[in-house]
Amino acid sequence: MFLHKEPWIKEGSERGSILPLIGGAVILMLVMVWGVSASTSLLIERARLFALADGAAVAAAESFNPERVTRASAGVTTPMTSTEVKAHAVAFLHAVGPGPLEGVLLDRALSLDSRVVEVTVSSLWRPPMVSLFFPASLRLSVTARAQVFIR
Repeated sequence: MFLHKEPWIKEGSERGSILPLIGGAVILMLVMVWGVSASTSLLIERARLFALADGAAVAAAESFNPERVTRASAGVTTPMTSTEVKAHAVAFLHAVGPGPLEGVLLDRALSLDSRVVEVTVSSLWRPPMVSLFFPASLRLSVTARAQVFIR
């Protein structure tokens, strides 16, 4: 086989040229792994918070007094006040506890009408590693609705 050397390429001039590429690829991969782990942590935290808010909404919606149920032309109504809904949501959150969530707050709990309950809960999320891309902490807020069905 015939090997032809170009006259402008000197012997040993390519030495070390791959190291910056490898270094850049390693840094890029580390940033990607860090970003994926932080966003996964955020997604899991939001799912946990939504499960807590959903449980509080269902508990508040199902806590109506059966003696106060009335039949109307639009269907069966369960008169619930926002004060009762908030009291039942707070009782549920105290009974269940925050679990792995940090700084859980009940932001809002109200009865939209005689059937639908809306509960908003927030918590504090901290990323696995703090950097310029993610803050040291972030307050997440989710809203869940529950509806009473009586036939």
